Amino acid sequence: MQHIAFIGLGNMGAPMAHNLLRAGYKLSVYDLSAAAIDGLTNAGARGAANAADAVNEADIVISMLPANEHVRDLYLGAGRVLDTAPPQALLIDCSTIAADVAKEVATAAAGRGFAMLDAPVSGGTGGAAAGTLTFIVGGEVAALERARVVLGAMGKNLFHAGGAGAGQVAKICNNMLLGVLMAGTSEALNLGVAHGLDPKVLSDIMSKSSGRNWALELYNPWPGVMDAAPASRGYSGGFSSTLMLKDLGLAQQAASSAQAPTPLGSLARQLYQLHQQGGHGQLDFSSIVNLFRPQT
Repeated sequence: MQHIAFIGLGNMGAPMAHNLLRAGYKLSVYDLSAAAIDGLTNAGARGAANAADAVNEADIVISMLPANEHVRDLYLGAGRVLDTAPPQALLIDCSTIAADVAKEVATAAAGRGFAMLDAPVSGGTGGAAAGTLTFIVGGEVAALERARVVLGAMGKNLFHAGGAGAGQVAKICNNMLLGVLMAGTSEALNLGVAHGLDPKVLSDIMSKSSGRNWALELYNPWPGVMDAAPASRGYSGGFSSTLMLKDLGLAQQAASSAQAPTPLGSLARQLYQLHQQGGHGQLDFSSIVNLFRPQT
């Protein structure tokens, strides 16, 4: 069985790593949080002292990190992955970052003889835990074929978007739309509740009507409407508003570089910026509903 190094054990990375263990893979893990490492070592992984220690015997390296600078440092920093991973290792970055950064890292990896994929995911923490994520992949077809079985241990859907960086472009398009949908769903629910409607009844009506969407049906932002949604546990866990703001910023950068108009994406970014300024950045992104609903 292949040896996998997994780096980045946050709300998404930890359950993904657990699914690799359940699939029988030998796993080395690293994160800045000792508690996160302990959670995986208790399940059977080997905790590494640093990233170089995690990857030095790996057949496959998988990373799930917050932002551009973390990915650059992990792969391009002195003594990090490109300096210490075995030459035959396949590199898979599942972070959501700028397409230009993904291309930069992939080019550097190729120059050192490594095959690399950018493979950001969709499906949220629930999908990560259930092993039903969607992987949106950029890179060479041959590298994707090497990764297919491993990615299948963590997800159900696999799309090849194109060459290096293409996975990131597709992902930020998806997340820009998600930000717009969550803000719009929150606004609509608040309007109904302001007029005395039951938010669950209104959600049921809209989910069977032309306003239906993922945020409404599977990740409802109104507290108490959906037991499994972050809204019903104080917006804890899930996908933070800070990360949604980051992704909306990446979308605006991409829009600017391609001169593609994205007025709704721009407005969604402004709303999430306002939400973060109110001190809600660590809450799940569905907490954007609190910009609209009366607070008591």
